Parts: sequence; structure tokens; C-alpha cells
Amino acid sequence: MVFNMSKLRIGIIFGGISSEYEVSLQSAASVIDNIPCEDYEVVMLGITKRGRWLYYPGDTELIRKDEWAQHPDCISAVISPDRMHKGIIKLQEDGSSALLKLDCVFPVMHGAYGGEDGSIQGLLNLAGIPYVGCNLLSSAICLDKSITHTMLDYAKIPNASWICLTKNDLANLDNICAKAEKRFGYPVFVKPANTGSSVGINKAKNAEELTNAVKIAFTHDEKVIIEQYIQGLEVEAAVLGTADNCIVAQPGHIIPANEFYDYDAKYHADSITKIPAGISDEIKETIINTAKDVYKLFNCKGLSRIDFFVTSENNIIVNEINTIPGFTSISMYAKMFEYSGISYSELLTRLIELAIKVD
Repeated sequence: MVFNMSKLRIGIIFGGISSEYEVSLQSAASVIDNIPCEDYEVVMLGITKRGRWLYYPGDTELIRKDEWAQHPDCISAVISPDRMHKGIIKLQEDGSSALLKLDCVFPVMHGAYGGEDGSIQGLLNLAGIPYVGCNLLSSAICLDKSITHTMLDYAKIPNASWICLTKNDLANLDNICAKAEKRFGYPVFVKPANTGSSVGINKAKNAEELTNAVKIAFTHDEKVIIEQYIQGLEVEAAVLGTADNCIVAQPGHIIPANEFYDYDAKYHADSITKIPAGISDEIKETIINTAKDVYKLFNCKGLSRIDFFVTSENNIIVNEINTIPGFTSISMYAKMFEYSGISYSELLTRLIELAIKVD
């Protein structure tokens, strides 16, 4: 493959050992298809479910079908942590290696062990390669729901009441669940502390469901959150920029196809999205301003989607911060900016330019 050296070379990293591997494939294929080819040379680096890193030279259709790793021209490759390299080292079958320099990396990976827990960001920091999105610390604390809640509580930004469990608490689970029941009543939400895309999240309506939901959540993470149920409209805000200079797109709202906006409702079922959100201008302005406050509190950069509940009493509750929100064709982040006048391709350009500018 011949690369055009007059263009910036962008590395797209996708896949990974996260439970959100499949979501990453759909997001990455969409990003790759929409990056302006007249400005950027795209290099694709995929990570299999088993953690193998491969330079991928094929088309995006195989990524969408999860058949990319079987491409005959895939080559083992890694991001070099050596700052003299600033790129990918391709490990040839004959034992030789080749360096492919990168101007910027776009990690299109969701959840833990990928783009949202700071793992990739730490590697790219060592390598000295600019990257799209939040830094290591911001990524890690936004993914961890217990730390997110703690910081929101400290800043006095309204969020759901919560308690955190570790695996040591399993020995005393009945008592802990009884205390949660007394504090919150039913229903409650049970969430792994460090997953996105609603993976491992369940709504519990009684003691038996609560116990089972906690056990399920612990199969996904070492920490689990039991969270007060908030009845309200699910409103999302897309943020672009730096902590001190960001813009927020027109918020949208979700009507889940399922009982709540779980993994199936996000990626398979017929959930309804509405942009702009069906809320008053006053509530919309408060959500936009609160989104900016949250973005600054967590020192976010590049992009984040901040999710809220708006109750029937017009109380605004922060739900979570997604530092690498979905980029699939039905993803709210891109759709909200498109409604606000920034096309998908322009959005990708802005994110790449920002990453290089503020590095």
C-alpha cells in the first residue's frame, strides 16, 4: 500500500477485549467511512477479542461483519511506546519490522481495557502521539461510576443516590441488599462500575432481582453500583472542545424500546430518538450549562456525551458521562451535532484538528 505523505496520517484503533467489542466495530467502520479522504490517510489497527493487535488493510464491511481479523493481509502490529518512533511497528512474517508513523490516533473503543478507561491513552502518552478524546485520568474517572458519583456529589451537581459494593461484600450480600431496599425502595438500578453501553446493567424490582442483578454485575467488574431509580425523560447532551472552551449541540431525548435504555434498546431494538429534546427552552439551557460544568469538572477534552434525567418536577439529574460515545449510524452524539449544523465528516475533522492542536 502506498501512502500519500502530503496528508495527515490518522490511526484508527478498534476492537479490543472489552465487552463492548461489537459496538467498537460498528463505530469504527462508520468513522473510517466518513473521515475526509482528501485530507487524511487512514491506517487501521484492530485488536481481537483475545487481545491480538493486527494492522488491517481491508475494507470496512469486514469490520462490520467481524471478519476483519481473517483478512489474508493482516499483519501483527503494535503502537511503539518509543517516542522516536511515533507510530505503529508492523511485524513482518520474515522476522523483519517496518515503522509506520502516525500524526494522530483516533481510539474508537468503548468500555474498559480500551478507549474509555485510559488504557490506550496511557500508551499514546508514552508514545508521544496526539489522540482524539479525553486524557488518561479523565477517561478513567468518567468510566468509573463510583468516582463519577463522588465527584458530582462533591461539586453539588445533582445525581442519583448510590452505594458501591466490592467483591468482598458478596459474603454479606443479603444485609447490604436489605439496607439498599430500606434506603431506595424499588425499583433500583444495578450497574457494573466500569462498563458502558449499558452492559451488565439491570433494573431490580424486588429483593430476589436485586441479589441476582448484583451477582450479574460482578461478572463484568470488580465494583458494582446500586443506584436510586430516577423516573424521568432521558436527555442527552453532546459536547465538543476543551474543558475551558467547548460547545454543546442541541440536546435530544430517548424513548427506549425496552423498559430502560439497555444494550438491546441502544443497538438492536426500535428505540425512538428526538432531536431537539421535547423540553422547555429554560430546561434546555440548564442542561447545556450543566453539561459544560460537568465537562469542565472532569477536565474532558475532544468529545463526551453527558446523559441526564429530567423529572416531572423539572429536576435535572446527571446520569453519566461517556468519553467515547457511540459513532454508529444511530448514535445520538453525531446526530445531535448534525442537527446543530455540524456534519459527521466535519465533526471528525474538528476532533482530529483539536487533538493535534492541543497536544
